[in-house]
Amino acid sequence: MQDAALTDAALRAFDEMNHELRIFMSNVRTWFETHPTLIAGNTPLVHSVKSRLKDREHLRAKIEKKSRPDNLIDGSNLGQRVTDLAGVRVLHLHQEQLTHIHAEIERKIAHRGDWVLHEPPRAYTWDPERKSFYEAIGFQVHLKPSSYTSVHYTVRPRQDSPLCCEIQVRTLFEEIWGEVDHALNYPDATDSVACREQLLVLGKVVGAGSRLVDSIYRTVAAEPSPIVQPEQPSVAPAESVRTVVYAPVVPAVSSGINTGRDAETIHSDVAPPANGVANQTQPAGLMGNESHQGSGS
Repeated sequence: MQDAALTDAALRAFDEMNHELRIFMSNVRTWFETHPTLIAGNTPLVHSVKSRLKDREHLRAKIEKKSRPDNLIDGSNLGQRVTDLAGVRVLHLHQEQLTHIHAEIERKIAHRGDWVLHEPPRAYTWDPERKSFYEAIGFQVHLKPSSYTSVHYTVRPRQDSPLCCEIQVRTLFEEIWGEVDHALNYPDATDSVACREQLLVLGKVVGAGSRLVDSIYRTVAAEPSPIVQPEQPSVAPAESVRTVVYAPVVPAVSSGINTGRDAETIHSDVAPPANGVANQTQPAGLMGNESHQGSGS
């Protein structure tokens, strides 16, 4: 059991390094949020980034849980024993994006020397298929029966610095499971058997969702880009025309039946051509009532 005085000393050390720890965490987060390769395109490699400093009371519980009689945690070794005092979480959409994110992190560490790894990066998963994917990239893989899935990097600004930041990289689906599990099981695990079983089922649903998203993006990548046809210049529709038709004048002939009115002949003001159809056309709308008919009404 950790002595209370040692725990208090560790917490005071945390308070003292809080300012510098926050600055380092902010720099790590900003690197992901502004990296031109990680945020470029319609579907950027990094979807979103979150960060947090460890809650003081949660830290107290973790110190008491991790301390051992032969390896106690105090103010002098807090940054070495508890490496998630600061945390940055990087979220992406589908599995293949991790390959490119990992390459940029490695370049930041190995080629530029801006960060130092506290330990080799680790991948956690319950899924054998995902395990093979992580191993192919080069991660140390730890199987988690709890359905937890994520990749962890632990970085420092320099080798001898007490400052440490844990970078977690996972998909949005994996984030759903992680948030629900954290709410129920941190810092103390739930006593509900039903909730534990439901979390296992949620893990399977999340795994299926992640596979589906991976499949969608593999399909998109395999399909050729659509050929965009150039737009044709628009042509104004031809102005509608109206043909003036003249009916021949036929004298009214009495049929011997009383229609209730006298038949009358209406003569056109314009003499109709011989075939009864005018050769001229005029735009619609200019005609008014200029079409004359030679029938009685």
